[in-house]
Amino acid sequence: MAVKNKEPYQQAYYPPVPTGFTKYMRTSAVWQFYRFWVINLKILKLMLKSHN
Repeated sequence: MAVKNKEPYQQAYYPPVPTGFTKYMRTSAVWQFYRFWVINLKILKLMLKSHN
């Protein structure tokens, strides 16, 4: 069985490039702060359920 797209410099060889919105969400301090608290609240909720 032959492997397709093994040649370098073809379109399928390169990984996808993130969009401008994706780059913004990864670097936005406000969004990171919000996600930090959401994840912490989910963990806290999980811990409180397990201690019954």
